[in-house]
Amino acid sequence: MTTFVALGDSITLGIGDPVRLAPPPGRRKGPRAWRGWAVLLSETLPDPALHIVAGNGALMADLERDQLPAALQLRPEVASVVIGINDTLRPNFDPDRLAETSAHVIGALRAAGADVLTMRLPDPGRMLHLPDVLARPLAKRAHLLNDVIDQMAERFGTLTYDAAGDPFVYDPPMWAVDRLHPSERGHRLIARRFHDLLAAAGHPVGPPPGAEPVEEPPTRAEQFAWMATKGTVWVARRSTDLVPCLLSMAFEEWRAGRALPEPEHEAEIAAERETATEAAPQQSAAAGDGSGAPADSAPVSATFTSPELREAG
Repeated sequence: MTTFVALGDSITLGIGDPVRLAPPPGRRKGPRAWRGWAVLLSETLPDPALHIVAGNGALMADLERDQLPAALQLRPEVASVVIGINDTLRPNFDPDRLAETSAHVIGALRAAGADVLTMRLPDPGRMLHLPDVLARPLAKRAHLLNDVIDQMAERFGTLTYDAAGDPFVYDPPMWAVDRLHPSERGHRLIARRFHDLLAAAGHPVGPPPGAEPVEEPPTRAEQFAWMATKGTVWVARRSTDLVPCLLSMAFEEWRAGRALPEPEHEAEIAAERETATEAAPQQSAAAGDGSGAPADSAPVSATFTSPELREAG
């Protein structure tokens, strides 16, 4: 049996990748449930036992306090720590504290014998299409966060997927309607990249997950319902704390005459995209999976003891 414990936030919970479950007796359609990259990846492992201990909206401090003890009790062979976007979107962002917490979490998992998967995260300002005055300070935070992830890779030998430099990551079909969570296609991309890393490290794995979406995408009405309920609440909350913080950062940088860094790998992404599209099949938007969460699914913290899906909400 391969025990895989997935720590992190809503991306690891599978938000953005809804699947339709079997309908109950007397109903034509079944409810929606979240799946996500961790479930897809676990299905490629021999005799997998998947435990998702991630939490919706989790910060690195939440992972250290709540998720790490649960993960260590499960004694995983493989663990994933995919987190950080929520930290960059908070006014009290502290890269030194993130480095300290990351070292504790990843060091403990490695000491327990787990191979640890991590991910360098894409620039959230680009994903959210923020105005430049807000996007550039946020790009600086993403750069600092990825510096921490690089430090952990060098110190602990993590298997790290560089999503910030992946030429396909910024394609719109990879993202759900809220622009913060991967779509089914995006979750499949993450699972495939981690599968490649595990295979290269000598882990026994089966065939990789397919790249193309197979699920019925949420309807436009479901997308609208998601943005009208969950999305607007998030925007209102962040507008009262993050936006003033980013404006203050931008003003301080301007006053000091210091240029903020460009989003990571900007030139490399353009060059690699051209090369990658010539070498591999074009990632297509035709499947219509660049959509958000269904109206009847709720983003809740969940623990799976096997790859079997459970109903959301």
